[in-house]
Amino acid sequence: MATSPLSLTSKPPSITRLRHQRPPLTTVRVSAATVTTTTGMPDHHHPSLEITGGGADRFLPAFNTLHLPYKPFPIIGWNRHLETIFAAFFRTVPEVKYRRECLRTQDNGTIALDWVYGDHRSLPSDSPILILLPGLTGGSQDSYVKHMLVKAKSKGWRVVVFNSRGCANSPVTTPQLQTASFTADTCHVVDHVSSRYPKASIYAVGWSLGGNILVNYLGREHHRCSLSGAVSLCNPFNLVIADENLRKGFNNIYDRALRGGLSRTFDKHASLFEEMHDEYNVQAGLNPRTVREYDEAITRVSLGYKSVDEYYSNSCSCHVVQHVRIPLLCVQAANDPIAPIEATPYSDIKDNSNCMLIVTPQGGHLGWVAGDDAPFGAPWTDNVVIEFLEHLQKNASKPESS
Repeated sequence: MATSPLSLTSKPPSITRLRHQRPPLTTVRVSAATVTTTTGMPDHHHPSLEITGGGADRFLPAFNTLHLPYKPFPIIGWNRHLETIFAAFFRTVPEVKYRRECLRTQDNGTIALDWVYGDHRSLPSDSPILILLPGLTGGSQDSYVKHMLVKAKSKGWRVVVFNSRGCANSPVTTPQLQTASFTADTCHVVDHVSSRYPKASIYAVGWSLGGNILVNYLGREHHRCSLSGAVSLCNPFNLVIADENLRKGFNNIYDRALRGGLSRTFDKHASLFEEMHDEYNVQAGLNPRTVREYDEAITRVSLGYKSVDEYYSNSCSCHVVQHVRIPLLCVQAANDPIAPIEATPYSDIKDNSNCMLIVTPQGGHLGWVAGDDAPFGAPWTDNVVIEFLEHLQKNASKPESS
């Protein structure tokens, strides 16, 4: 199960506990009958969508899906925990054959890219490219990643999965694994793909922690970002809030699952960390009681932070949304147990003409068991994402005079 929660232009305060309150913004209420403009929060008694953002009016023509009400699958889609767990364990996993490419970074680290096998021979060199960024400990093997890949491939897109360090059985050559704030690897991947296919437009989709990494890249590296558009799904945005939320009540079950994935990955490569003279607490990394304890023992040390709180505060993508300069669609679920909706930076999304936010009333975390493919097929969001990306690609392909 995946969850989310360096070159900063300006560092945020050391710890940010301020909630992003949902202000009475002007939003668009979408139902089957009409598309109207209203004020305030959506009616949770009706399966409608909350849509806002400085780019909402600009991007709304892209969508056919949004003229229909959001209908969660009966029973499964009515409870956020049931939906989250069902999607993680019972959603189908499409068959996809990959061809792996490993990149060496400037610090001698290794990144694994999984391309769809055969696409390098069958697709034109100018086919649009989609880079996929999975969530925490996730990779090219995950069902939500493969469903999105299959959908994009059916539209003629070239797809590549960016597996963070140590994920999807990728080789690890330095004492650093997946982190929420290290954007250098994303820069390296985008630059590599761009140089390999210079005639193609490149887009990216990130889920959960991958969404946080992607938005951090878009905001911090806006001066050099060569992507043509991006989508963030289930992004925790504020990792201080997400950390607090993850340790509450039933959410402890997700914390246990995630810490298990982190420790299993770390166990394969612990010898690299044992040789270092830094502050790594290898034993705590092998047997963490929480995700927070793992990040205190391993992650924050690899990035040079003095504490886990400093790491979380400086890894929040909510701080950089205002700097995003390309079309960005953010999709969140109002009942997400892992990426709490109160962490979503409503005001900054509203003030940025490049951003659009869609909030579904249900969905859980990486669930969205709704629509024609429910309950075992692709999540409801896949069609929304493809409509957005196809719209951007269509406009990018138009002659400059138009």
